[in-house]
Amino acid sequence: MGLKYYIGVDGLSLPLLLLTTLISFVALLASNNIIERVKEYYCWFLLLQFSMMGVFIAQNWLLFYMFFEFTLIPIYFLIGIWGGRKRAEATTTIFLYTLAGSMLMLLSIIAVFINSSVHSFDMDILALQNVNWSSTLQIIIFSGFLVGFAVKIPAFPFHGWLNLAHVEASTPLSMLLSGVLLKMGAYGLMRVSQLLPIAMEWFAYLLLVLGFINIIYGAVLAWRQTDLKSMVAFSSISHMGFVLIGISGLNSIGFTGATMQMVAHGIITGALFYMVGLIYHRTDNRDMNNFGGLTHKIPVYSSLTMLTLFASMGLPGLVGFIAEFHILMGVLENSGLAVILASTGIIIGVSYTLRAINKIFMGSSNSKWNGIADMNRYEVFAVAPLVILMVGLGLHFHSLH
Repeated sequence: MGLKYYIGVDGLSLPLLLLTTLISFVALLASNNIIERVKEYYCWFLLLQFSMMGVFIAQNWLLFYMFFEFTLIPIYFLIGIWGGRKRAEATTTIFLYTLAGSMLMLLSIIAVFINSSVHSFDMDILALQNVNWSSTLQIIIFSGFLVGFAVKIPAFPFHGWLNLAHVEASTPLSMLLSGVLLKMGAYGLMRVSQLLPIAMEWFAYLLLVLGFINIIYGAVLAWRQTDLKSMVAFSSISHMGFVLIGISGLNSIGFTGATMQMVAHGIITGALFYMVGLIYHRTDNRDMNNFGGLTHKIPVYSSLTMLTLFASMGLPGLVGFIAEFHILMGVLENSGLAVILASTGIIIGVSYTLRAINKIFMGSSNSKWNGIADMNRYEVFAVAPLVILMVGLGLHFHSLH
C-alpha cells in the first residue's frame, strides 16, 4: 500500500512541534481542577497530544491523514465527558464537520497515490512526481485537500463548529483546540503546496479572499460578543485569516509570517483561554458586562490578562505584531489594496479588545466580587511560560528587524 511509519522534522514542522509541546504542558498544569475520572482524562489528553504531534512529524500522506483523523477520538471524549451543558451537541457538530472534510481529503490522498508513477504516499517522493501532472488534475486533487484543511483552520464558511466547541470544552481543551488544532489545517495547506504547486497558484486568489472574510467576519463576530470565551474563540477566526493571506502570497515573507502567526496565535490564545478559565472558576461568570474595576481587586490577574489582550491586538513589542507585519509585507508584493482590507480587521480587533479591557478591568468596581481571590503562585507558574514567550519572542523578533 505504500504506507510507511516515516517521520521527521524540518523548518516548517519544528516551530509547531515545539508549540504543541508547550501548550500541552501548560494545559496539563491547567487541568488541576479536573476531579472526576482523573486517570481517564489524562489518558485521553495525552492521546490527543500524541496525535497532534504526529500530524506535524508525519512525512507520509496516509500517516498524516491517520494522525489528523485520530485527533477526533480524544476530542470527542474530552468534550463529551468533561464539557459543559451542551457537550453532546458540541461533540456531534465538531465530529460531523471534521469527518466530512476529511473524507474529501482522503479521496485526494488516494488520487495522489494512484496518479504517482511510484505509487507511494511519501511526501518527499511525491513532491518530485507532480511535474508530470496536468493543471486540471492538480486542481481537482487540491480541492479535496482544501476543504479538509479549511474545516480545521477554520475558514469561512466551515467555521460553524468553533464557538460551540470552545464554549463547551474545558479550559485545557480550549487551549489545545485554539492553540494547536487550528494550526493543523494551515500546516497541511503549506505542506500540500509542495505537492501541488500549480493548483496552489490557481487557488491563491481564493485563499486571499477567504483570508479577508475570516479577518473581517471573525473580528465582527468577536466584537458582538459579551461572553469573554466566545470573544476569544471568534477572534481566532480573524487571526487565522492572516495565516491564510500569508500563505496566499506564495513568497518566503508570507510563508514566514504565516508560520510566525501560527506560533504567536497559539501562545496568545493559550494564555487567554487559561485566564478566562481562571475568572470563570472563581465567579462562574464570563459575561463582560458583569465585571468592572477588577484591577483594584485582583491586580496580578488583571495585569497578565491585559498584557495578553494587548498581544492579541498586535501591540508593537509583543509577539503578535511582528507576525502580522511579515504577512502584510508578503501580501504587499502582490496588492496594496489587500493590505488596506486586512488592516480594517486589525482596527476592529483593537476595538473589541479595548472594549473588553474597559468593561472588565476599568471603571467602578462591582461589589459582587469583593471577596474574589487573585492568582496564586501555582497559577502564575502555569501561565508564566506563555507570558515570557509573548514578550521575549516579540522583543527578539523586533531586534532582528
